[in-house]
Formats: sequence, structure tokens, C-alpha cells
Amino acid sequence: MSKAGKIRSVLIVDDDPALIQTMEEHLRARNLSTTVADKHTEVLAIYEKLKPDAIVVNLDFCQDNGPQILRNLRNRGNVPIILIGNRRGDNNIVVRPQEDHRKTQSGRWLFGGWSLCLKTRQLREPSGAVVALTKGEYALLVAFVEAAQRPLSREYLQRATRIHENIFDRSIDVQILRLRRKLEVNARASKLIRTVRGVGYEFSIPAERA
Repeated sequence: MSKAGKIRSVLIVDDDPALIQTMEEHLRARNLSTTVADKHTEVLAIYEKLKPDAIVVNLDFCQDNGPQILRNLRNRGNVPIILIGNRRGDNNIVVRPQEDHRKTQSGRWLFGGWSLCLKTRQLREPSGAVVALTKGEYALLVAFVEAAQRPLSREYLQRATRIHENIFDRSIDVQILRLRRKLEVNARASKLIRTVRGVGYEFSIPAERA
């Protein structure tokens, strides 16, 4: 814990990109630094390296070995641990609203004449024609439109598409090239998804939730 008991750094234990983004935006708006542990095997190592002032643990991520992870964390000190999840009946859990979860699974994203329906996972180009997307391409596009006009790191995009290779692995770049080919005539001169040198990628136009 920081001096005077102030919380300045938070470790987020979760692998849900949408929830991670929401928590990071909320915490950073309050001048708190955040670090994400999105693999069970990395939690303790990241904790030992970071020594955070507080930990947020998503029990839905830790369903199989959550109790052991919590015991290991609590054995390492008295750092506050906030538990979140969809399970009810435990006073130590902050329940994630089901209504909010349903909302994230419905509606449409509109951008540059394109339309992405979250319920059917259909992408329609400005002409109205349907563009087929793989699961990975869909997850990647959702990650981009949810954070439109903001640079996103390869690591973040890997979490969003459930690709957990090393952050220097080029597989995410291959997926982005394939998505670009479906969004642009010239994928290598893409206007919608631009490369941000030293950072990753950015969806370059506004996206509106409808």
C-alpha cells in the first residue's frame, strides 16, 4: 500500500476485454494506474512485480481455481481484494449487472456508412451487402469500434480476440490485414484501421452505438 494508505495502483485479474476497458477507464479517470493479469499462471508473478495497492478479481474468470488464486494473494499481504462476478449469494461479491451485459450483446455500431449488428454479428457495407466475418475478425472489429479513434496496443487486441501468444507475435497483424481487406479496397493503404508506430493500431473514424 502506498504511503498514507492511498490507493494508486490496481491489478485487474480478468480476461474480458470489454470489462477490462470499462474498469481501466473508470480507474484511470481517478488517476489510478492499472495492470492486467489475463492468465491464471501470470497472476502471482505480476502481483509480486507490481505490488499493487488493490486488486480487482473477476470470479467468472477464476471459476476453476479461483479459491486457490485468492488464498495465494491473501497469503502475500493485506492488500484489499474486490471480487466481481455474476454469481449471487456471497456478500463479498460485487455482482455484475446482467442488464448491462445484455446491452453489450445487442444494438448496432455505425461507422462511415457501415453497420455492425451485435446480435446477429452481421457486418453490412454502405451498399447494404453483408460482409462475412470470422469469429476473430468480429471480435477484433468490436474492439476497434468500442475504442474508436484511440490507439490500441497489440496486447490489448490479442486479449480482445482471445489470442494469447507473445505480444510480439505477428498473428494479430495477420488478422488485422484480413479485416482491412474486408473493409478497404486497398488493405495495405487502409483508411479505417491505421498503424500507430510503436503502439499498435487505431480505428481512425468515429463509431456510434445505435
